Amino acid sequence: MVVTKDMLMGDILQTEKAETIADILQAEGMHCVGCPSSLMESLEDACMVHGIDVEPILAKINAAIA
Repeated sequence: MVVTKDMLMGDILQTEKAETIADILQAEGMHCVGCPSSLMESLEDACMVHGIDVEPILAKINAAIA
């Protein structure tokens, strides 16, 4: 599985690697993981809301779940 920046947070957090991904997101300051409204946002949108560049987070996530 490869996570892309246009994937919905809800879909990403339903995968078998959800716990690992959630840990990365929370470590990056994205504590919206459990927020119902964030589940309908893309990873890129969620990063934008938090003022975070999506590319480094995307790289961390994909490296961790590879």
